[in-house]
Amino acid sequence: MSGTARPITIVGTPVLHSPCRPVERFDDELAALVDDMFASMYAANGVGLAANQIGVDLRVFVYDCPDGDDVFQKGVIVNPTLVLPQGQERNLDPDDEGCLSIPGPRAVVGRPDLATCHGFDVTGAPVTVHGTGVLARCLQHETDHLDGMLYIDRLSKAARKQVMREFEERRAGAAT
Repeated sequence: MSGTARPITIVGTPVLHSPCRPVERFDDELAALVDDMFASMYAANGVGLAANQIGVDLRVFVYDCPDGDDVFQKGVIVNPTLVLPQGQERNLDPDDEGCLSIPGPRAVVGRPDLATCHGFDVTGAPVTVHGTGVLARCLQHETDHLDGMLYIDRLSKAARKQVMREFEERRAGAAT
């Protein structure tokens, strides 16, 4: 595997809390970024990683996680557009979710059990990924990141406070 693992950006860092810029150049620099993103994701034991999670303000994410049939899917989506089921086709899957940018705590987040993401690969070729299971959750979670949103932004105020309290307690414990 090529690429260099970079430090994961932690909640509170400005790049995580505002929408990312679209990718305009599909070049060697983008390919190197994607290699670094995969290396960073694997080093942190993640299943998905958005560019802003390593401090880069660009609309690109990588993933390597199982779909609803437990078949691992791996890829990159540049400038993603997320499409979710509407009306009667929309089924929420309340499941545990965590984030490399908020290491430690997890919380239940209800997300649609199906997701489709349109975008481009690292060369600029169009791609469409249909996700079920963890992959559906991952596509939504990573697209949220690129829109400047974290999973805790989808929680009730009380649940968000609990996650942040646990995060701060773990962080304080690690510092001692």
